[in-house]
Amino acid sequence: MSSFSEEDAFEGAMSLSQRAMRQSAPPYLDGLNPAQRAAVEALEGPVLMLAGAGTGKTKALTTRIVHLLCTGSARPNEILAVTFTNKAAREMKSRIGGQLGEAVEGMPWLGTFHSICVKLLRRHAELAGLKSNFTILDTDDQIRLLKQLVAAANIDDKRWPARMLAGVIDNWKNRAWTPENVPVGESSAYDGKGVALYAQYQARLKELNAVDFGDLLLHVVTIFQQRPDVLEQYQRWFRYILVDEYQDTNVAQYLWLRLLAGGHRNICCVGDDDQSIYGWRGAEVGNILRFEKDFPGAEVVRLEQNYRSTGHILAAASGVIAANKGRLGKTLFTDGEDGEKVRLIGHWDGEEEARWIGEEIEAMQGGTRGMAPVSLDDVAILVRASHQMRGFEDRFLTIGLPYRVIGGPRFYERMEIRDAMAYFRLAVSPDDDLAFERIVNTPKRGLGDKAVQTIQRTARANGVSLVEGARLAVEAALLKGKGAKELRNLVQSLDRWHAQVRAEADTHVELAEMILDESGYTGMWQADKTPEAPGRLENLKELVKALEGFDNLQGFLEHVALIMDNETEEHGAKVSIMTLHAAKGLEFPAVFLPGWEDGLFPSQRSMDESGLKGLEEERRLAYVGITRAERLCTISFAANRRVYGQWQSALPSRFIDELPEDHVDVLTPPGLYGGGYGAAGMAGGLGVTGGLNDAMTQRVRDADGYNSPGWKRLQSRSQQRGMSQPRESRNVTIDLTAVSAFTEGDRVFHQKFGYGEVMAIEGDKLDIEFDKAGSKKVVARFVVAAEQADDVPF
Repeated sequence: MSSFSEEDAFEGAMSLSQRAMRQSAPPYLDGLNPAQRAAVEALEGPVLMLAGAGTGKTKALTTRIVHLLCTGSARPNEILAVTFTNKAAREMKSRIGGQLGEAVEGMPWLGTFHSICVKLLRRHAELAGLKSNFTILDTDDQIRLLKQLVAAANIDDKRWPARMLAGVIDNWKNRAWTPENVPVGESSAYDGKGVALYAQYQARLKELNAVDFGDLLLHVVTIFQQRPDVLEQYQRWFRYILVDEYQDTNVAQYLWLRLLAGGHRNICCVGDDDQSIYGWRGAEVGNILRFEKDFPGAEVVRLEQNYRSTGHILAAASGVIAANKGRLGKTLFTDGEDGEKVRLIGHWDGEEEARWIGEEIEAMQGGTRGMAPVSLDDVAILVRASHQMRGFEDRFLTIGLPYRVIGGPRFYERMEIRDAMAYFRLAVSPDDDLAFERIVNTPKRGLGDKAVQTIQRTARANGVSLVEGARLAVEAALLKGKGAKELRNLVQSLDRWHAQVRAEADTHVELAEMILDESGYTGMWQADKTPEAPGRLENLKELVKALEGFDNLQGFLEHVALIMDNETEEHGAKVSIMTLHAAKGLEFPAVFLPGWEDGLFPSQRSMDESGLKGLEEERRLAYVGITRAERLCTISFAANRRVYGQWQSALPSRFIDELPEDHVDVLTPPGLYGGGYGAAGMAGGLGVTGGLNDAMTQRVRDADGYNSPGWKRLQSRSQQRGMSQPRESRNVTIDLTAVSAFTEGDRVFHQKFGYGEVMAIEGDKLDIEFDKAGSKKVVARFVVAAEQADDVPF
């Protein structure tokens, strides 16, 4: 077992300048407000620094470290300061150095959870069955190793992909479960073989003298639990522990911190329970909520003075987050001005929303309503889901408004979109060899590099395209087995799709759906159990939606090629577009929050999977979004979205009703929502008449969440001011089939597939499990209720 050297003990001895600062009045305390100073000076015992958005928590945290050093309470090497990102660690070191007046040296234990645990594990590798020069596997190596184990266990990789197993194992490691400790209730994964595969994986890692990222914490926690002597050594060594973003810790990180602080209890955790938005990746908001229970006698210091946003923005954010039950509670305030109220505006549809926001940003550049001009760099659009970006990207490219996408590629550059577009290109032009090379084995068709080389050689030898080369290779039996059969099916499908393009036998939207379904591409992502898969499926739906604005596939492909060629300059100001998750920790003078509609935000999937817990995390995400704004915050929603050519009405987000009336300026034009709720009011304002309007009005009135007094107040005020009148008059016909007449569990009949049960509903499409034909997606108008089957003359 490794032990500390004398060199380690003197590694962080204080400099002369630090000693001099101890003898004089501490100037580093001068810029702190009373709450920040209280948090800095409470050195002994457990402290929870409950720091709201924009309240200067990093300043308080770094000043606390400076205070520990300058008062002689601790040497640099006796302070453990943990962050979540390398960027945060670098910023902390820079600020500490700035306050000390010199570069920070001798603080070896300031860094991320993983970087610190790497150091600890290398010191005690033998206690984890490893050598000190162990390798840290990247994701690709991890997946490759798991694929070998899944194959050896004779498990169907299509049903239980290795990438999914990697996610399951990572989740177990985040909860600090070794293979021996995985609860019985979790053992059903992978046909009951998940735990056994986990054990094999860990054994194989040890044979390779390797770890993955989850192991870095898991091994150290296990060592601390099994070797009290090692734990006591570090409890003595780390005299003071400081943790940033404590609300984002998972179970393993929580256990690691509790073990280290178990002796002296000198732990200061900084965080905001109202900004815990990473539950989907293992973060436990309960860690910060039970801090006082875990550390009896803990001092809780609330940082509530905000230095970022105006009064109206803070009040609006506080009004929304107050609806959460599971929170410690605090109220943000500012000594600054109230500023502009949070603006709330409803639109006819998503395209109108994108158009209005684009025009508003252009107007802001020149200064509006007495405000100073706003640079594009100072503007951000924060969306709940990445597929929402497509409408804004299309609009901004059309009007030449420079933008950047933060945290991911632009919409048409995403992998799944490029794959789908390659299929569309081949349907239009089978001679597109680059598109064929991209999709020939996507999804997997058993066609490896050798098979592709055979196709290429055949094509070159005959002077034809790769599609024709593939046809010739199949006919000449140059390929064998599954690959040959799958390639034949692909070539035949390409022929059929191309013929339909030429004949215009189907609408291009339906054809696009057909191509993605028949190629197996949609099914590939439906079978994928990784966290990214649902988002990729949403992006594919958004791609199909984009086709609705064009006459045919070729026109759409030309449009995309032209706008992607029209890339903005690398330099110069740009609007930032990103998801709400990616925006955490950032701030902008002007923020737009589009798509505040129930089902989109809050996310229906999040609520379905996690219930009230999921809803509260979604509300915290709304709070994060509002508090990114410094001077101007605009929330918008659309009454209708087109899905597969059908209008679907949408209800405004329940979070909108939680916005306090006195801090909101409603810009929704008269007639849009003044005559009723949701799409009903809008339809009435645009001339849609008859029983349809009455029926839809009643539907929305039945949604109790929007009959509340708060929403009625907003409707009343919406008649006083208007800014987003539709650009042209629309003779709108709303097809009620967009709202299916069926519900999940209904028995139905289809002329071709027979009887079945409705499993899921998406607009006017039904996911039906047929008794004999299996699972199919069918447009609602092609089925009838089972009891009516005998009466329908097909």
